[in-house]
Amino acid sequence: MTVDFDRTISPSPLQDDDRYDKTLRPRSFDDYVGQEELIANLKIFVTAACRREEAVDHILFCGPPGLGKTTLAHIIANEMDAQIVVTSGPAIERKGDLAGILTNLGPRDVLFIDEIHRLNAAVEENLYPAMEDFQFDLIIGEGSYARNMKIALPPFTLVGATTRTGLLTSPLRDRFGIINRLQYYTTEALTHIVRRSAQILGVSIGDAGAVAIARRARGTPRIANRLLRRVRDFAEVEGTGVIDEAIAEHALNRLQVDAAGLDPMDRMYLEALIDKFGGGPTGVETLSAALSEEKDTLEDVYEPYLIQEGFVQRTARGRIAAVKAYQHLGRPVPKGGGPQGALF
Repeated sequence: MTVDFDRTISPSPLQDDDRYDKTLRPRSFDDYVGQEELIANLKIFVTAACRREEAVDHILFCGPPGLGKTTLAHIIANEMDAQIVVTSGPAIERKGDLAGILTNLGPRDVLFIDEIHRLNAAVEENLYPAMEDFQFDLIIGEGSYARNMKIALPPFTLVGATTRTGLLTSPLRDRFGIINRLQYYTTEALTHIVRRSAQILGVSIGDAGAVAIARRARGTPRIANRLLRRVRDFAEVEGTGVIDEAIAEHALNRLQVDAAGLDPMDRMYLEALIDKFGGGPTGVETLSAALSEEKDTLEDVYEPYLIQEGFVQRTARGRIAAVKAYQHLGRPVPKGGGPQGALF
């Protein structure tokens, strides 16, 4: 049996300083920037569990990609002084795969399942007794000789991450004792993250340069760190090696990331919605065909930010371009403020 999962192999988790210092991922709650209320609550839950010498209750993190769901799972394991096993919903194809993962967990270990909404239905059902009673039901034999054997599991914490909360079944969602939704980050929080990442990378960066990157990072730490790496390249090759506002603006313009944080695909989405479909309402399937992009990618990656920033409105009839989208692209705003007289 082959199980596709990644297990932290250090006997004392997250203590390999040389390996983890090369990453930009925070290792503790104190290092984590943003999501203040969520972090404050998690600190209490983890501290209480440690004092009782118990596993933390199962945790579900919801929200767009890149906001720190995987990072938080690693932090929880680190704070619990426990091992972490990392896998994803699509990787657990059979009941045997799940059995192999669960039976290798130690007391208070953390099992992180990314894209948990994509779990196979049969696998999901076998996860229920493991979450509730820390038991795994295994059928031995076939036909009239079949027997049900219960395998005891050590208390563990399941941390699930999803970008599509609506696709989670109610039985699975209700078995999580802690459910948190991560929000987009403020420019101030992202500026702090950019400065911290620059320090880890050994990059000299000015305050204005950090703010310039943060403003165009779409409220997402992963994008902020990615832009920082690319701006660093421009600073080293076409600048003095120091990231100031001028080189940051120059690099981001070369990367076609505009002042609102929109990349070429975002602008193509808005252009298709306005120029090809009169501003909407238009179904996401139609937009997917027009852009030659997967429907799920539009819904999970691009639309959340466009909707959050007021460029697009999602309605029962379809997607509608808001006045802000017309203004951003330099298009004349229809009479009445939007398509079919919709006011935004």
